Amino acid sequence: MARHVFLTGTPGVGKTTLIQKASEVLKSSGVPVDGFYTEEVRQGGRRIGFDVVTLSGARGPLSRIGSELPPGKRECCVGQYVVDLTSFEQLVLPVLRNVTLQEALFVDHPLSSCDCLPVGDLQAGPRGGPGQSVCVIDEVGKMELFSQPFIQAVRQVLSTPGTVVLGTIPGPKGKPLALVEEIRTRNDIKVFSVTKENRNHLLPEIVTCVQSSRK
Repeated sequence: MARHVFLTGTPGVGKTTLIQKASEVLKSSGVPVDGFYTEEVRQGGRRIGFDVVTLSGARGPLSRIGSELPPGKRECCVGQYVVDLTSFEQLVLPVLRNVTLQEALFVDHPLSSCDCLPVGDLQAGPRGGPGQSVCVIDEVGKMELFSQPFIQAVRQVLSTPGTVVLGTIPGPKGKPLALVEEIRTRNDIKVFSVTKENRNHLLPEIVTCVQSSRK
């Protein structure tokens, strides 16, 4: 049985929307969910970049359109977008490390339903209920993969015994990205291909798959 669940598809097809809806359904049923998603930033109807948003509500820039690149940042561009690695890593790395740390503490010191884990900056609550926690990673894409610490953190979360990853990866187009292909070919991952035709009907199947993976 698949342990992790990933969505793939073309840009703008609705992967992040499905991730957000699935996260809300899981949280409302008592599943511990943490992680992050990416969101378009628009100005005057024009997309000017992307933000990273954690499930605890923190937000910061992932990329912005930039005509002049800061010194030494030329390698951190995707098309017209300049990637803000510092902002991305400051927001995302603590979240991913918190997920693995909470699980390690839970394994060493199982909690009752009224106990809390004051770990890291997220002020996380109890790792309540039976089954595994869910970590949202939206997305493992070209911008995010400029960060070597992020690559290491994703691999760590994928190998953490008590965590189910609900994530997104880009569709197979252009030059293959090493970690994306690694994820796509793992035998413990279920990949849903999101299209305009099926995106309005996938949510129940995604949620069911995640819930089954937690058992």
